[in-house]
Amino acid sequence: MRSQTVSLFRNSSLILPLFLALIFSGCANLPQVSETIHDILSTHEQPQIFSAEGPLSPDKTKDLFERLKSSVAPTDFLERHIAVMEFLSGSPLIKGNRVKLLVDGPATYAAMFRAVRNARNHINLETYIFEDDEADRKLADLLLRKRARGVRVNLIYDSYGSSGTPDSFFQRLRDGGVNVVAFNPINPLKIIGKRRITYRDHRKILVVDGKLAITGGVNLSQVYSSRSFGKEREGKKQLPWRDTDVQIEGPAVAEFQKLFLATWRKQKGPALGRRNFFPHLKEKGDALVEVIGSVAGAENRTTFVMYVSAITFAEKSIHLTSAYFDPDEQTVKALIDAARRGVDVKIVVPGDSDLPLALYAGQYYYSGLLEAGVKLYQRRNAMLHAKTAVIDGVWSTVGSTNMDFWSFARNDEVNAIILCKSFAAEMENLFAKDIADSDQIHKKQWETRPLFPRVREFIAHLLRGLL
Repeated sequence: MRSQTVSLFRNSSLILPLFLALIFSGCANLPQVSETIHDILSTHEQPQIFSAEGPLSPDKTKDLFERLKSSVAPTDFLERHIAVMEFLSGSPLIKGNRVKLLVDGPATYAAMFRAVRNARNHINLETYIFEDDEADRKLADLLLRKRARGVRVNLIYDSYGSSGTPDSFFQRLRDGGVNVVAFNPINPLKIIGKRRITYRDHRKILVVDGKLAITGGVNLSQVYSSRSFGKEREGKKQLPWRDTDVQIEGPAVAEFQKLFLATWRKQKGPALGRRNFFPHLKEKGDALVEVIGSVAGAENRTTFVMYVSAITFAEKSIHLTSAYFDPDEQTVKALIDAARRGVDVKIVVPGDSDLPLALYAGQYYYSGLLEAGVKLYQRRNAMLHAKTAVIDGVWSTVGSTNMDFWSFARNDEVNAIILCKSFAAEMENLFAKDIADSDQIHKKQWETRPLFPRVREFIAHLLRGLL
């Protein structure tokens, strides 16, 4: 489900603490990506590819890039962008991975349940929302059964995103031997002058036995249950949630494990004992994968740089699916510049949203984007929650990062960058399906909208720091 503000308006007792925290914490600045790119590329040349056995030689790295580029229309996008991300994130580009696209919640749930059932050593689960509903109680039951059979189970949930879940739900897991950590617990009496309440864990990561990882936009929430579609909730008919995850097997799984364990240590979780968190991982497929994790802080906004850098270097096409499209000025400029240099820029945005103010804030930028030639499409008959992109037919990303202030500046986020022509083709097919299920916004149509929506967009834009 959507970020902090959704939970905020469902839990009115948290409105004042969050508002005060925002006032006292001030507004965070995003790094100047153009300067970052220039500084990195002036000192860092060719990126390096790693295998399960370690770094490849420069010749083998070059050969892999050449083969990948030869499979699509000519582009120099890959080396420049990957060099920036490798240097900035410290996370290597790793070969030999098998990736599987998971479309919508039911497919992701099925993959998660299957992976957990097959666990033999440990299960590490990190999520923004873990609700107390029928499907997630079944997952909790399964976690308890695996723990009873000797599998170590470790859970991190965000205390704000899961604020609607009763403490008894997590206490039952603790009583059954599951290690449970609440990310940045909220204490309204101690937040004045603190920024912790506004720094949230928006990641969705499942790592099983150190060999398989699942990540993307899907929270553990009843909104993904087909039984809820068409029903009334909070006075509104429920739409099916459109989301995307990816399952990864191979050497890149170790990078997800590192992120999980780093958060566990930062949150002072209990000692995890001796578990084989980093088994030897054999190559499983032909996908190159880089795992990009960002945390709150001026020097750690790597998913923000990832998006702006990828858009800046794109040469052929940029196809974005953005659940909460409320970009900053740098991202907007990069999209406009790309469209003006002839890149095919298409963005699927929500037609309806569980957070209308975020939708209106993003619409503030539509006129400038349409004027530059960016094509915008509003998704019909679904609640869009996916955060994905495919660029130049070869670079894809699936993750938790929304194109908004909270994801870019205040959340812990994670995205998988995947370099693989066949996977990119799957992503393009999915994008085409979303386009077919969307209504295009035409420039003339948009320019003739009434005054009230224009005023609404302007006000929402002014309030964007709270969205």
